[in-house]
Amino acid sequence: MSKRTAGLLLLLFWGSVASAPGRSPSAGTPPRYLADDPLWHDPDNLPSPLPEERDLSQLYDFIINTFFLRPGGDEEIPEAANVNTLDEVPDSSWFTNRIGRKTLSLEELVRGPDQSGGPDPSGPWTVIAGKTQGITPGFRIRDARGDVYFMKFDPRGHPQLATSSEVIATAFFHAFGYYVPENYLVFVRKEQFTIAAEATLTDQEGKKRSFTEQDLEQIFRRVEHLPDGTVPALASLRLDGRPIGPFEYWDVRSDDLNDVFPHQHRRELRGLRLFAAWLNHDDSRSINTLDMYLGEPGAGHVRHHLIDFGSCFGSGSVKVQSRRAGNEYILEWGPILKAAVTLGIWDRPWRRVRYPNYPSIGRFEAEFFQPERWKPEYPNPAFERMKARDAFWAAKIIAKFSDEAVGALVEKGRLLNPEAAAYLTDTLLRRRDKILRRYLPAVAPFDEFEVVGRSGDRSIGFADLASRHRVLEPSSYTYAWYRYDNCRDTSDPLEAVGVVDSPSVPLPPDDAPFLRLELTRNGTGHRADVYLRQEAGEYRVVGVERHSRQDRDDR
Repeated sequence: MSKRTAGLLLLLFWGSVASAPGRSPSAGTPPRYLADDPLWHDPDNLPSPLPEERDLSQLYDFIINTFFLRPGGDEEIPEAANVNTLDEVPDSSWFTNRIGRKTLSLEELVRGPDQSGGPDPSGPWTVIAGKTQGITPGFRIRDARGDVYFMKFDPRGHPQLATSSEVIATAFFHAFGYYVPENYLVFVRKEQFTIAAEATLTDQEGKKRSFTEQDLEQIFRRVEHLPDGTVPALASLRLDGRPIGPFEYWDVRSDDLNDVFPHQHRRELRGLRLFAAWLNHDDSRSINTLDMYLGEPGAGHVRHHLIDFGSCFGSGSVKVQSRRAGNEYILEWGPILKAAVTLGIWDRPWRRVRYPNYPSIGRFEAEFFQPERWKPEYPNPAFERMKARDAFWAAKIIAKFSDEAVGALVEKGRLLNPEAAAYLTDTLLRRRDKILRRYLPAVAPFDEFEVVGRSGDRSIGFADLASRHRVLEPSSYTYAWYRYDNCRDTSDPLEAVGVVDSPSVPLPPDDAPFLRLELTRNGTGHRADVYLRQEAGEYRVVGVERHSRQDRDDR
C-alpha cells in the first residue's frame, strides 16, 4: 500500500474532522456530521512497513527551526487538523486522553506510566553499555529480570536536581496524555553494579571500546553523593519496540504510512507549549522525542514518545537551569540589538529575577513568569502555531490538576528537603493559575456539555470553566435554539430564546433530527455553538464550536 493510498483511507475515515464546525459544505460534499461522530480514536495504527532508523543533529534542528520554519508575516495559520467534531484530540499513537477526559485518582496520577516497579532489587544490576547520547553521565544496565534501564545522575552540588525533576515531570506529561518512559528514582552505591564482559562505551572521539571499572569509578566521582553514601539516580526503562529515531515538529515522516497530519498542525504538539511552559520544560525539542516501531516489520506501527525531562522546573540536567531558560531563545536578535544599541545600558529584565537557594530545585519561579512570553531553547514550529483553541484545550487539561494532585506529584520526587518540596508545589500552583487566567477566556470557556432529564423536561448542562476556576466573575447566559439542517449547513430559528442564571439551558419542545444551540456568556460576549443529534428519541451533543475574541471581532 502506498503512502498516498493509506493517507486517502485515513482522510476518508476522518471526513468528519475535515468537516468540523465552521465549514459550509457545497453541493456534493458529505454532511457536516457523520453517523460515527464524534470520533474518539484516530486509526493511525494500521500495518505499516518498518521505517528506517534516523538520527537528528542538534545543530541541524537549531538552524532549521531558528531560520526556516518560523511563521511568515503573510502566513495564514490554519486551525489544528486532527481534532474531532467536539474540538477535542482523539486517542492516537501520539496522545491518549487521560486526566483531560477521565477522573484519575491520586494513586493513578502518581503511578503514571510505571508498570515494572523499577529495577529488580533482588539480583545484580549489570552494566551492559556506557551512555553515548545526551549530556548527563550514565550507563545502561540489565536487572535480574532481564529488563534494560538507562541510569542517569545528578550534577555535583545539586542532589536530586535532575533525577527528582525528571521523575515528577514524567508523571505530569503522562497525565497530560503523552507516551513517556517509565522513570524511577533509586538510591544506589557503586558496589551494587557489575560490568558485563561485552559492555562497551563510545568515547568522545566516536571510538567504541570496552567499558571498564575505571569508567564506572569516573562516573561515580562526577555525581552527587548523599551523606549516607548513596547516590540518587534515575532508572529509565527501555521503551517497547524498535527505536527509529526522533520525530520533528514539522511536516510528516515520509516513511510512516500512518503519519498524515503535518506535525505543526497537530493540536497535541501545539498545546504542548503550555504544558512545557507550566513545567519550564525548555528542552522540548525534537532531540528529546523518540519514535518506536511496535510489532513485526510490515505488521506493526509507529508510536511517538516524549523523553528526557531532566531539564524541567529549575533543573538544566547537568547544572542549574540558566536564567535565560524560558525567557529568551538561544539566538534572539531583538534583545541582542537592543542591548548593543544602548551600549549595554538596557539589560534583560529576567537577569534581575531572584530565586531561593534550594539546590534540589534550581532556578524556578512564578512571579516573573508570563505564560504567553515563555520560550523553549529555540523556536518550535508547532509551538509557534498554537492558536486560541489549541491553548484553551491545553489550559482546560491543566485546570484538572487540583492543589492536592500537584502536591502528590511533587511528592513522587521524594525530595529530602521538605521546604524545597513545598516551594516547588507552590510555584507550580501559581504558574498554573497564571496559565488559566490567560488562556481559559481565550475562547468561549464552555465545556462538559451533557443532555439530562426525560423527554418533555430536558436540558443541556455545561460548565463555565472561567467561572469555575475564578478567572471571570459568574455570569448569566443568553441562549437561542435553531433547527439545524446537517446536509445544507443551515439553521432556522425556533422561539426558544432566553436567559438563564446557571449553566443549564432547557431544550426546546421540538423533534428535529438536529438542533443548534447558540450560547452567549453575558458581560464578556463569549459565544459557542453546540450541535445536537437525535438518536433513538434522545438528543446527544455531536459538535462544539467555541468562538475566540478574533472571531467576535470579525463578525
